[in-house]
Amino acid sequence: MAPVAHILIVDDEPALREGLAETVSDLGHRPVLAASGREALERVAADPAIAAVLLDLRMPGDLDGMAVLQRLRARAEAPPVAVLTAFASAENTIEAMRLGAYDHLTKPVGRAELAGLLAGMLARPAAIAAAPAPPGASCLIGTSEAMRRVQKAVGLAADSDATVLLQGETGTGKEIAARALHAHGRRRTGPFVPVNCAAIPADLLESELFGHLRGAFTGATQDRPGAFREAEGGTLFLDEIGDMPPAMQAKILRALQERVVTPVGGRPVPVTVRVVAATHRDLPRLVAEGGFRQDLFYRLNVVPIALPPLRERLADILALAEHFLAASGAGPKRLTPEAAAALMRHPWPGNVRELRNVIERAALLARGPAIGPADLGLAGDAAPAAESALPDWLGDDLPGAVARLEEAMIRRALRDSGGNRARAAKSLGIQRQLLYAKIERYRLHESESSEIPTEDVRNPDA
Repeated sequence: MAPVAHILIVDDEPALREGLAETVSDLGHRPVLAASGREALERVAADPAIAAVLLDLRMPGDLDGMAVLQRLRARAEAPPVAVLTAFASAENTIEAMRLGAYDHLTKPVGRAELAGLLAGMLARPAAIAAAPAPPGASCLIGTSEAMRRVQKAVGLAADSDATVLLQGETGTGKEIAARALHAHGRRRTGPFVPVNCAAIPADLLESELFGHLRGAFTGATQDRPGAFREAEGGTLFLDEIGDMPPAMQAKILRALQERVVTPVGGRPVPVTVRVVAATHRDLPRLVAEGGFRQDLFYRLNVVPIALPPLRERLADILALAEHFLAASGAGPKRLTPEAAAALMRHPWPGNVRELRNVIERAALLARGPAIGPADLGLAGDAAPAAESALPDWLGDDLPGAVARLEEAMIRRALRDSGGNRARAAKSLGIQRQLLYAKIERYRLHESESSEIPTEDVRNPDA
């Protein structure tokens, strides 16, 4: 029988702390509780049996979750740490992963999700210390699962020198992701040099990338270092690399393999640069068709990161729209509920870039402070025919619709469990303390729950 694992739970909210502790105990582990960052560090120092840490991000005092994570990861044998937060952002997701967090999850965490998380953490050996946290921010806005996967991948890859290949449709934010890799990595103090390989004529691309000496060709009136040397100590971003001519592909491959570039008319020069490439093309298909070198594809595809299209990020559309609206400089303007619904219905073939253009145009042209559907100018903005069959309450604001759905699910879970709250909480995938709070919120304690004792606890339900 495997020994019982000690799991440190760090959260300043007693109800959440106790709820997690109950689930951890149910899963066969021993919970160790801490209400602050300083108490967490004391627990780890006093208990060498602590095998994993569940760490809240926002805590009062001078040691928040990120500071505790950094100190824990600086230990010689750091236990794996999962960051839990109700306020996930691109910045804290990327930074937590860069500092060595095992995962970064949003509250509430369901029982099945917590079981899988702990199984993975306990199977992972202690890891090496992490680097200090960098300053700076990222614009990888979004809390959808698709975007959080990108944010976590960026955090994991930021400090590495490995070549990253960003793939995604036009307008999905590949350059934003490249800049985030640079801003959160250890090369952030160096230059970030972007080169659009599709926008430069083939006969000038070699000089643009590798540089040239004066007199090397007609019009070369002075020496030019080239993008590789301009990015020395930093990051070179090769955008639209799938459009690079075949002759240049061979030279790029040599530069990546040997970390040496040869200026036109000059001698080889060593370079120290991190390369991030991006393309909207299907490179494996291009390789199969002979349009892209297979060896270069393998050299670029060391760390692949796929940027999701906006149609797969519905949860991010309104957050992005509000961000672009605030950045437009058009004054205090807001989206009406009808405009928000129109944004959610649009297919967004141009992705985030199209959304930004739509919001900037609407902010400029809208006469008043409210932006309506007509101000957006979206073509074919008709509600789907199936929408008429949806419940009337879906016409409410989003928080109201979510609350109604949540209440309906809790009612059904309580009914199916015969009023037993422990079984209802497990079927919903939430902690029992959270279920209690929601029962009170929706006033279900009189009509739906019963006096049936909750299983596996000493005291019956109140």
